[in-house]
Amino acid sequence: MKINVKDFRVPEGEKVNLEKWPTLVDPVYKSKKKYHKILEEQIEELSSLQRLHYASDRYALLLIFQAMDAAGKDGAIRHVMSGVNPQGCQVFSFKHPSATELDHDFLWRTSKNLPERGRIGIFNRSYYEEVLIVRVHPEILRSQKLPDDLLEEKTIWEERYRSIVDLEKHLYRNGTRIIKFFLHLSEEEQRKRFLDRIDEPEKNWKFSLADIEERKFWNLYMQAYEACLSATSTKNAPWYVVPADDKKNARLIISEIILDTFKALKMSYPKTSSKREQELLTIRKRLEKQG
Repeated sequence: MKINVKDFRVPEGEKVNLEKWPTLVDPVYKSKKKYHKILEEQIEELSSLQRLHYASDRYALLLIFQAMDAAGKDGAIRHVMSGVNPQGCQVFSFKHPSATELDHDFLWRTSKNLPERGRIGIFNRSYYEEVLIVRVHPEILRSQKLPDDLLEEKTIWEERYRSIVDLEKHLYRNGTRIIKFFLHLSEEEQRKRFLDRIDEPEKNWKFSLADIEERKFWNLYMQAYEACLSATSTKNAPWYVVPADDKKNARLIISEIILDTFKALKMSYPKTSSKREQELLTIRKRLEKQG
């Protein structure tokens, strides 16, 4: 199976119904050995493009990962980005906002960590939490110190979508390319992975009773994701719904999407001026004499 990234992209303006988006598709790989071979080839190509991206210093790349618990965000980031030079890449995970963060607008804490030109920034969860978990748990919204007249639940979500889209348009106009991944996991697969976390001692730390409590809100989360994807997937900052029941396949799809985005950029290594060429020639002669 060849990966066609358009199969996973949410078109701008489309009303998303996640029941129609698969959590499992035919795998790209035929065996575990084939999976590793494909991933290694993708990682090598990504590493080469990342060096060019770093050297050209014209664009920034922001990767956003959102998903239900146990969908495989951490593993996808770890495997897909394993060949990237750490000097040109940073990962940020966003948990519950601090007291200081609550004293600012909801985009402030993530905006501080946006990638510089030539860098890749990875958000493991992001400002989208403010229209996902906060929408499912409105009591969080009431703790955010907003004026009462701004807490109208009939309008606040649309207003936040507009703020997010405006931010992403601004970033695009200034050279930041944004790719947003929703790792689409089935409720049954999540149940199995939770059981694995209990059965395997080295995974016990990943699991708590709070994770089980959140499963009660599964349908509300799906509704929140549908509304979010529908409102914020745009031509220049698209959402990709990645089938996540097969972790290996999801990683290959994610990697291919990142590669496609890189290849679409007009990047080149800095050209050497005639003055610089003469300088390098002088340095070469000195070094040769020293030999």
